[in-house]
Amino acid sequence: MGIGYKTTWVAVRNAAPEVVADALGLRHREEMGWTDGTEAAYRQGVFVARAEPDPTWTLAHGRIHLTAGFNAADPWFPDWLRSLSTQLGEIQFFSTDRIGDCHGWARADAGELTRAYYYGNGSVPLHVGDRTDIERELGVGERQLEDGWQSWGDQEWDAFMNAMPCEQDVMRIAERWSVCPLHIPEESVTDQGIHGFPAGFEPR
Repeated sequence: MGIGYKTTWVAVRNAAPEVVADALGLRHREEMGWTDGTEAAYRQGVFVARAEPDPTWTLAHGRIHLTAGFNAADPWFPDWLRSLSTQLGEIQFFSTDRIGDCHGWARADAGELTRAYYYGNGSVPLHVGDRTDIERELGVGERQLEDGWQSWGDQEWDAFMNAMPCEQDVMRIAERWSVCPLHIPEESVTDQGIHGFPAGFEPR
């Protein structure tokens, strides 16, 4: 299946999987191949592996356990990104779920959150920094609920919703920023990755 839709992942530049797993505090570690690891991380836990055939990027994939109860509206989430980038350098975060209509992306380096945008459940709880070129090309990543939104009519809401991202936008942004996991051939990843659980989660 590989890493694709309805999940979250972090891309880390020039970091070994072991280093990324350490920064995420993964426990109960088990070596897995790409196919088994990515499928396991859709169910529980986090899988960390190099994004072959381009070893520049290491991906950490976890649908529900990548962070402890991910919610972009929580104040701790930007701090978590900053802390992770302090440890690892350049990191990129992506999340997409078409069922819940929640999509977002973020980029941080050396402890500074330079760009973040998250849309979920009809609102934009996280908007940091200026849009990147690919966001402008796609026409996403700009709008949020402006003052007076409570009195919007159908026309205003239609315009707002038309400016919101979809899962394809997240994949295109990932491709331009680093690597789109949909384009990683499973047979190209020959090294073993690491599957584990952050603190507070136990295998089921």
